[in-house]
Amino acid sequence: MQLIITDARFARSKAIHLSGTQLVLSALLAAFVLMLMAAGLYHWVFLKGAREGWPVVGSLVRLVVKDEAEQRERYVRENIDAMARKLGEMQAKVLQLEALGERVSGLAGLNPNDIKGAPGRGGALIASHFLTMDELQRALDDVEQLTGQRAGVMTVIESRLFAQKMKKMMVPTQHPVAGGNLGSSFGWRIDPITGSSALHTGLDFQADTGTAIFAAAAGVVVSQEFHPAYGNMVEIDHGNDLITRYAHASAVGVKKGDLIRRGQKIAEVGTTGRSTGAHLHFEVLVQGVPQDPQKFLDAGLKLGAGATLALRGR
Repeated sequence: MQLIITDARFARSKAIHLSGTQLVLSALLAAFVLMLMAAGLYHWVFLKGAREGWPVVGSLVRLVVKDEAEQRERYVRENIDAMARKLGEMQAKVLQLEALGERVSGLAGLNPNDIKGAPGRGGALIASHFLTMDELQRALDDVEQLTGQRAGVMTVIESRLFAQKMKKMMVPTQHPVAGGNLGSSFGWRIDPITGSSALHTGLDFQADTGTAIFAAAAGVVVSQEFHPAYGNMVEIDHGNDLITRYAHASAVGVKKGDLIRRGQKIAEVGTTGRSTGAHLHFEVLVQGVPQDPQKFLDAGLKLGAGATLALRGR
């Protein structure tokens, strides 16, 4: 490309030769210069006009700024509304947990009125005006406080239920022989060997030799020995001065000091010691005094029936 520059004053001209590459670079340079000029013009006209309040420019700038502010406000409002709906769902779930906690506290033997935190509240999160960030934050703080109180209550209920469960597990309410027929009961009877009246200090369960004997409750084996009268005998300490005794076993599967689970097999029915036939002699002693084991076993049946009824009622 060739450019000819003519000077009329001196009546002469000058030719400039540009290649394709030089022409493109020149166009880019010119465009860059125009951009700088436009930016400078914008800075001088619009920004200066906005600061100094020029009539037309100031109105245009305020219109643009107002539109941007409305867009930002609309975006913030949509997010606040979404958070408010989520907060309403959280409040509803907290109320459900509060109602559940009141029912469970009754099972744990606690008075719901004594452990209540904040008063019950219900309904969806509906306001007559748009929520502000401060109002939303206060509502979130209330939910956080309420959930903290509910968590503390649930911890108390859990510990109480666990204590009750452990207490039940330590009381001999499970039958020591599955399907064993009751022979002699607790109390005075005619002794089968001497034929005279004697106190029978336990229950006799008739079963075949080798039938499994189960621990009536959890505890610790405090005695495992051969006794002249009881034969192969196991005694389990359940705490609170409560001991169960299992006598006349043909075989024993535990030793002194073993930790025993409720329902764990500890021995097998036999006829060792002072016995006329295969059976289990089962005793319950409180502070060393024999008690009627049937009262404990009946209590276990009542607890099982009550749990079944409770499950059916749900």
